[in-house]
Amino acid sequence: MSELLKYQIGITLIKGIGPNLGKNLIAYLGGVEAVFKEKKQNLAKIPGIGDILSSEIVSQDVLRRAEEEIEFIEKNKLQTLFYTDKLYPYRLKECPDAPIILYYKGNINLNEGKFVAVVGTRKATDSGKEICKNIITDLSAKIPNTVIVSGLAYGVDICAHKASVDAGLPTIAVLGHGLDRIYPAIHRPTAVKMLEKGGLLTEFMSGTKPDKPNFVQRNRIIAGMCDALLVVESAVRGGALITAELANDYNRDVFAIPGRINDELSGGCNKLIKQHKAFLVESADDIIRFMNWEVVEKTSENIQTLLFEDLTENEMKIISILRQKTDGIHVNELAIILGVSFSKLSSKLLAMEFKGLVRCLPGGMYRIVK
Repeated sequence: MSELLKYQIGITLIKGIGPNLGKNLIAYLGGVEAVFKEKKQNLAKIPGIGDILSSEIVSQDVLRRAEEEIEFIEKNKLQTLFYTDKLYPYRLKECPDAPIILYYKGNINLNEGKFVAVVGTRKATDSGKEICKNIITDLSAKIPNTVIVSGLAYGVDICAHKASVDAGLPTIAVLGHGLDRIYPAIHRPTAVKMLEKGGLLTEFMSGTKPDKPNFVQRNRIIAGMCDALLVVESAVRGGALITAELANDYNRDVFAIPGRINDELSGGCNKLIKQHKAFLVESADDIIRFMNWEVVEKTSENIQTLLFEDLTENEMKIISILRQKTDGIHVNELAIILGVSFSKLSSKLLAMEFKGLVRCLPGGMYRIVK
């Protein structure tokens, strides 16, 4: 058991000491271990501490609970990220109220890549989900080192995670509870898939229930660890607007999808745009252009390798036709040209979509992924 980790967890358990005061206390005493080894009367003299908090600090109860948490961490092979660690998200570290410690189950470096947070209503429309999926798919094709961050909630959140998994992008879910559960439980299969390329992140210890205030609190992590934040659909009140406000406070670039003026789920996005708190975007290209990110172009060598080594004869025929139809082609028309049945072609197109070769558009249209 790590003695240092015990103190790192322990300081987060002291009632009345939040991230700001905790960091100040550590800096004042020269280390987290020193916080627990300092005499009570000396602690009481430190600005912001006093008699009550000094009594809480010298209590051994928090350290016993920290030891229990370490057992859970070791048993489940979790990673802990203390705010002074090199692997702690550097973007989040810039935020004054960043958590002292994070608990992480995943396999990507949280400091590598372009981090885009995607948030929105839990009651996402089909149109909103389609826009969300298209933007993430396009980001995957043009900025392949993008990492999508969201909250695993219903609606826009889970749509963003699923679209990322389908597009082969790493995706991180920031949770409002401990890593001993997944909430909502229906999203567990997606969470498991995310662990293959991405992960689950939280500031909450095991045993923490998914209470409403926790989700409001975790929104600052979503906002803080991203380069850009996209609001897909949102009413004028809700968690997505809170996250957008936080992102503005942290000087992050905020983007919003506009909607009709009488559409309730576009009210929040339109409000952000109208108040100049978000940039109007309609596609991934708008985000890429504003962020001045360099699009990764596939070289002719890569294309030749793809065509002649990885594709079957039928796939090459489909690719050849789609190259001539830059705006896409309907699946029925494609079936007629190829002289195959609709069911057989649909199966082939699905396999090609999984390979990242083609993209399904609304209305049964298909287009080549360039």
